[in-house]
Amino acid sequence: MKMTNQEYGKYVESKAKPSPIWKDLCWAFVVGGGICALGQGLAALYQDLGAFREEAGTWSSITLIFLAALLTGLGVFDDIAKRAGAGTLVPITGFSNAMASPALEFKSEGLVLGTGAKLFTVAGPVLAYGISASVLYGILLCLAGALAG
Repeated sequence: MKMTNQEYGKYVESKAKPSPIWKDLCWAFVVGGGICALGQGLAALYQDLGAFREEAGTWSSITLIFLAALLTGLGVFDDIAKRAGAGTLVPITGFSNAMASPALEFKSEGLVLGTGAKLFTVAGPVLAYGISASVLYGILLCLAGALAG
C-alpha cells in the first residue's frame, strides 16, 4: 500500500482520538502548582529549622529531586505524569525523572555500560549546552563591560 506523506498524515489524524485539552491543562496546572507549592512548603520548613533562605532553597530542590527519583524507581511517577503531563515535566522533578528513568531501564546491562552510561543520555546534552551557553554569556558580558568602560 503506497501513500504519500499527506495521505498518511490524514489517515493518522482520522484514527487519533482528540485530546481533552482543557482537562489536560487543568491537570498540568494543578499537579505542577502542587509540586511548586510543596517546594515552597519545604523551603519554609527548612527555614523554620534554622537554614538561611539560600540554603533552604537548595535543600528544597534536593528533596524534590530525591522524591521524584524515588517515585520514578517505585513506578509511581510515570502514572502521575500520564495524567499531569507537563505539570510534572516542567519543575525540577521532570529532570530528576528524566535522569532516573534511563538508568532504571538499562540496569540489566550492568552498572557501567547500563546504568552509568544511560544516566547521562539526558544529562550530557543538558550539561554541555548549559556550560557552553554560560561560557558564551560570560564572554559577551566581558566584551560588553570592556566596550562600556
